[in-house]
Amino acid sequence: MPLNLARFVGRRDSETRLPTSPSIHSTPNIDRLASEGVRLTQHLAAASMCTPSRAAFLTGRYPVRSGMASSSNLNRDVVWLGGSGGLPPNETTFAKLLQHRGYRTGLIGKWHQGLSCASRDDHCYHPLNHGFDYFYGMPFELLSDCQAFRTPELHRWVRVRLWVSTVVLGLIPLLLLVPTCARWFLVPWPVILAFALLALLFFVCWFSSYGFTRRWNCVLMRNHEIVQQPVRLERLASHMLKEALAFIDRYKRGPFLLFISFLHVHTPLVTKEKFVGHSKFGLYGDNVEEMDWMVGKVLEALDRERLANHTLVYFTSDNGGRLEAQDRSGQLGGWNGRYRGGRGMAGWEGGIRVPGIFRWPTVLEAGKVIDEPTSLMDIFPTLSYIGGGIPPLGRVIDGRNLMPLLEGRVSRSEHEFLFHYCGVSLHTARWYQKDCATVWKVHFVTPKFSPEGAGACYGSGVCPCSGDVTYHDPPLLFDISRDPSESRPLNPDNEALFDAVVKKVEAAVRRHRGTLTPVPQQLSVFNALWKPWLQPCCGSFPFCGCDRADDIVSAAW
Repeated sequence: MPLNLARFVGRRDSETRLPTSPSIHSTPNIDRLASEGVRLTQHLAAASMCTPSRAAFLTGRYPVRSGMASSSNLNRDVVWLGGSGGLPPNETTFAKLLQHRGYRTGLIGKWHQGLSCASRDDHCYHPLNHGFDYFYGMPFELLSDCQAFRTPELHRWVRVRLWVSTVVLGLIPLLLLVPTCARWFLVPWPVILAFALLALLFFVCWFSSYGFTRRWNCVLMRNHEIVQQPVRLERLASHMLKEALAFIDRYKRGPFLLFISFLHVHTPLVTKEKFVGHSKFGLYGDNVEEMDWMVGKVLEALDRERLANHTLVYFTSDNGGRLEAQDRSGQLGGWNGRYRGGRGMAGWEGGIRVPGIFRWPTVLEAGKVIDEPTSLMDIFPTLSYIGGGIPPLGRVIDGRNLMPLLEGRVSRSEHEFLFHYCGVSLHTARWYQKDCATVWKVHFVTPKFSPEGAGACYGSGVCPCSGDVTYHDPPLLFDISRDPSESRPLNPDNEALFDAVVKKVEAAVRRHRGTLTPVPQQLSVFNALWKPWLQPCCGSFPFCGCDRADDIVSAAW
């Protein structure tokens, strides 16, 4: 029987930090994957934010190569479904490679790689244009904005400033009435009306986007069709699970790739009623355990159809837990264990070190642990090797085929250097000195935490990549193999190899930069702007809205 490929993404950008030791949560199904498969303890995302990390995962390339890295601190992800940036159609994903080899490919869950280019229906960045035969899920991502009456998450502080500016502009015409009413002097009515109109236009311009974030961004799609706008979160997990199981049932007789991208363990932590109060760690723990239950249902389906021995299952995450996501009840964004930093913090381990589990019962040794540096970018060449696909020629692929390492045919990772970007800025580089199995990590730039010493950017909600950051000269150096928590910086006084290591890494950075070529910036300020003509709409714009999800799912079942 041909090999099938099932891939889970355990979300983590206000998300779960699945540890490399037994979980404090009750996750029997994920634990089962770990015990039956190979566990990677130094598995790394190519970025600490969703959109660039996923772009690198899908293509096997650093996001700067495809233009999926931002020069702006404000728009480091795709921020509007009605924006004009996304994963370029000329990029080759692993789904497209396997589709050409006869695999039936499906994506269930989150996409977050853009949607349309020039008109609301062109869908140039849609999953079906990137190698997937079937898509069911949210083309954007899950935000607290998707739940009515929740504190806004998207550009929260920008909205506060816009409200303040609107109030100030609105006060101007009122203040201009004072001299007239007090009979000091007469202010012409056209002037007062002009300022009033200016205030109204300013309000309409920004409120037409930010005021309707839930309706514009929180959309559920099946292939190219919108089936729910805005999405109803309370039944979304059930719908996703049914779609995943139906996909397996439809294509169980041939090779398939199923990419399940969970919306779980991500604010607003929407959890089915039967799991609420299930965990002693509050709503966050409840959400983790519901995700684990969904993983178990998919594994049960593979067992029931006798597909387990012919299916490579891969479980991972796209970035570290968001430390700034909190409320009065406690931490909402997950924990990163002993690793410093989190989501949005460039090269700190807490933002980029993620779970990595591979299970393939007839090929991979159960219970094996690999401590070598590996990357989410490695999935592209690994699946290309397994599926017999031919990677695009004349294009730099930064990932490496993991199968020799997973099977034990080699003992060392092929990665000598890995580079950690924050947007388009290279903050950190990692050198794996294989002859002594030492992993050196050099930080050229680090974020400034607020308040100082807090360990995260609570003041701004996410750490910036440029501007209010710390530039290190000489750079910070850590030996990750002995100090994974990055708590003991090295210097020439306590590390004789300091200068040699820094020079080696700086030379590697120069060579790496020499391989980069200019590309259109997909996350530019213009592309990030909400554009009414690109806004997907079920019904007549701007009165968008529909709910056909229950009818369609019922018909399918």
